Amino acid sequence: MKIHAIIALCCAALLTSCASEFNRVYKMQDNAYKYEYAKECFAMGKFQQAAVLLSEQVMLQKGRQNAQESLYLLAMSEYKNRDYEAASATFKKYFQSYPKGDYAEQACYHIGQALYQSVPEPRLDQTPTIGAINAYQNFLDYYPDSEMREEAQQRLFILQDNLVRKEYLSAKLYYNLGGYFGNINANTESNYEACIITAQNALKQYPYTTMREDFSVLIMKSKYYLAENSSEEKKVERYRDAEDECYGFMNEFPESKDVKTAEKYIAKCKKYTSSSSN
Repeated sequence: MKIHAIIALCCAALLTSCASEFNRVYKMQDNAYKYEYAKECFAMGKFQQAAVLLSEQVMLQKGRQNAQESLYLLAMSEYKNRDYEAASATFKKYFQSYPKGDYAEQACYHIGQALYQSVPEPRLDQTPTIGAINAYQNFLDYYPDSEMREEAQQRLFILQDNLVRKEYLSAKLYYNLGGYFGNINANTESNYEACIITAQNALKQYPYTTMREDFSVLIMKSKYYLAENSSEEKKVERYRDAEDECYGFMNEFPESKDVKTAEKYIAKCKKYTSSSSN
């Protein structure tokens, strides 16, 4: 028999033995032994088995000496088993039940950690992101001097960046749709206006974002194309607004690659407003 086949048989036998041992313990009536076995499973990295046993023990240990520990170990088992939704709920339950408990700080921190693991990409609904931000902020409020403060703050920056990117993608979508419908069209105007409003609101809400230039480019371009696609009675005012926006962009971002675009827009805006005033 080849050595690989022997190793495979040994592994299968070991797994069968472990499963049999777990099933035997699971059916036992000795809760003290089951609790110690659950802790052993956790220590050995068998988080799924630990979670199964601890979910039962949490109810049995309630009001007893091991109540805090059993609930916290259940939350950590769920977290280590990547059941992040369940873990965040269990950590929250621990913190609400034992706000001054032995594991309160760790539980409060891991509420955010568990939610962080479930955060979607920026283009999707960001409700989980907001939940994670609130959880980390609560942690920093409760434990401003915690050793985990720096990591929580770093995660907050990442999560806030997700929200910024979500707003940018929304603004960019409106901008792209503006050019899709053609000239002098109500949909065109409304989409460029929506892009401007979305981008401006994002800059107000996140004034220190590293994407400030990206939002400003969208605003500048949208104002120019809004003017270009407007009805005659609105064009002069909108071209002047677009021209002012271009100058503002150049002043704030003099080294930007889009300065040439701003200069081109200014020339076109001036050409129209000059001819209209004659």
